[in-house]
Amino acid sequence: MATAGGATKISWRLQDFEAHAGRVCCAALAKNTGRLLASGGEDCRVNIWSVSKANCIMSLCGHRKAVECVCFNASEEQLATGSQSGSIRVWDLEAAKILRTLTGHKSNISAFAFHPFGDFLVSGSTDANIKMWDGRRKGPITRFKGHAGTIRSLAFSPDGKWLASASDDCTVKLWDLKQAKTITEFTAHTGAVAAIQFHPNEYLLASGGADRWLRLWDLEKFCQVGALQDASAVRCVMFSPDGGCLFSGHADVLRVCAWEPERWLDSVTAGWGRVVDLSICNRQLLGVSHQLSGLSTYVVDLKRVRVGGAAPSPTADGKARRSYEGQAAACPPPTSSSPPGRPRAERRSPEGERRSPSEDEADDKVSSAEIHDALDYREIFQPRDAISRTPPRMPEPFPAPPEDERATEDAAPVPQRRRPSPDPKTDGSESAPLRQGSPSPSSAPVQRVEPTVVASARPPAIFPVGRSEPTGLDVADFLSGRHSEMLSEDEVLNHIHNGHATMCVMLSNRRKNLQSVRDVWARVGIKNALDAAVSMNDLSIVVDVLNIINTQPSLWKLDLCASSLPQIEKLLQSKYESYTQCGCSSLKLIMKYFWPLIRETLNATPSVGVDVTREERQRKCRLCRQRLRGLRDVVESKAALAGRHGSAFGELRVLMAPLDRDPAN
Repeated sequence: MATAGGATKISWRLQDFEAHAGRVCCAALAKNTGRLLASGGEDCRVNIWSVSKANCIMSLCGHRKAVECVCFNASEEQLATGSQSGSIRVWDLEAAKILRTLTGHKSNISAFAFHPFGDFLVSGSTDANIKMWDGRRKGPITRFKGHAGTIRSLAFSPDGKWLASASDDCTVKLWDLKQAKTITEFTAHTGAVAAIQFHPNEYLLASGGADRWLRLWDLEKFCQVGALQDASAVRCVMFSPDGGCLFSGHADVLRVCAWEPERWLDSVTAGWGRVVDLSICNRQLLGVSHQLSGLSTYVVDLKRVRVGGAAPSPTADGKARRSYEGQAAACPPPTSSSPPGRPRAERRSPEGERRSPSEDEADDKVSSAEIHDALDYREIFQPRDAISRTPPRMPEPFPAPPEDERATEDAAPVPQRRRPSPDPKTDGSESAPLRQGSPSPSSAPVQRVEPTVVASARPPAIFPVGRSEPTGLDVADFLSGRHSEMLSEDEVLNHIHNGHATMCVMLSNRRKNLQSVRDVWARVGIKNALDAAVSMNDLSIVVDVLNIINTQPSLWKLDLCASSLPQIEKLLQSKYESYTQCGCSSLKLIMKYFWPLIRETLNATPSVGVDVTREERQRKCRLCRQRLRGLRDVVESKAALAGRHGSAFGELRVLMAPLDRDPAN
């Protein structure tokens, strides 16, 4: 099994960033270049990202409900987005505007697919219906009915004649687009089918789902030709560009599959959690996952993964499998529900009410595209009216993080990653002139610098802009007493480097712990996440969790107050300013929103009979009051301090004054 460790790392995290103001509901990678990423969220926005930079290029606004599904077309010039209300919008990314608003589904949009040739879009919904749309019309031209559950995945055959659909009803259906009817139905899955894809050349279809089975279907004989089971559910599938193997995305793992005979070729621990989409770019496989309001992208180096050959696979009788080569590409006919020659009926809304063209135009006017990065937008989306459209540059590979390449002390210095040039007005470092036009250190001749005596000669003074006198810096000021007597500059640099390596390890461990807490939060709730953070015996993790909760006061609950108060006491007594501020903010929210509830509950007249819920609430309230009284002494001692801390504790002392007047039960 391939692993993700060591100097020859096979997989790594590319980017991890906050994508939306609310929870991220969906994400999709562009399949052609692998350089674009689209995400939809509960904030009703669709954001377009540059995968390599993780900066938002464009935001698409107009949906009134959470965006549940997004999909690029093959040329990456259009994007389809669907919301919880069943509304669909098709966007022109080059012109940065909406093309069409489509309505017809009665519930959440759950799947999209663009036709490989014609201007057609197919959509699936939680209402178990599949509808095909013509880009030149507003209403659906074909409806496919037959599934009994939510449509999870849709895919067109490479020749454009067939449509495959996967559903929560544990079936995979194959549809003929010309006749708009079912060709066959595959029923071997025992759980919801999450992903399907056609082989790029051969008559072969792959499917995978919650039953943990990856299945391959022969589209000539309509039978199963391979099946492999894994330890976790199959979340997405993708054939390699040459069709030589099949990639399947599982929780934290990428699996590589071959067929006839079916076998696992390789497995890579990618660490991407619940992956939602895959793409291939420059012999590298990209994966994207989302959790809460964040997006994460990952890279797997396929040059270090066993992917098998690309030879066409034979059938059971030894003959070569039929391929799509030589088959005429067929676009679905622009059929309509109304007879030819008769005017098309007005489109109706999902509730059955008539919807006039003026209402459609109003929806289109409400929708808008906001460009956030004009430079990337001009580079990626060339204008259509350009006289000579410049072909896009060949994308470069996504490099592994530099900390993964462990160099020895005697090795040549590795060039640093390129960073944005700082403002010269605010940059006071000696490297500022170098970034403004001087040759880079890697191209300049290396000269040996003789050791200098730190005690007798100070380093050159730095002249910040706006100061008339220099500010001298002594390296000895940054070292402990034991190291202040070092004489060589090399020893000083080695000491600083060792401290940097230690800090990197600490931050890496902190990131892993936060990821674990984040997983617990998503799985079993915020109370368990805080308990998990406390069990790690790292107060910095508790601070990170409380800072998130403090930004959304609605997350606070009574049992969360009881669990957090002992940690808040530690934070108030901490020597770190950020810890103290976090503790003060948490205690203010508890006193403001929960002390009236605690007092009212404990002072209420006891009820007759057994009420388990009431007794449990009273127990939590007594525990909170006891701990709040213990915190009162800490606040009193800190309130006498001068400066900002004293002011914060003074506010807390006022808020906690009712504790003195409340009698103990």
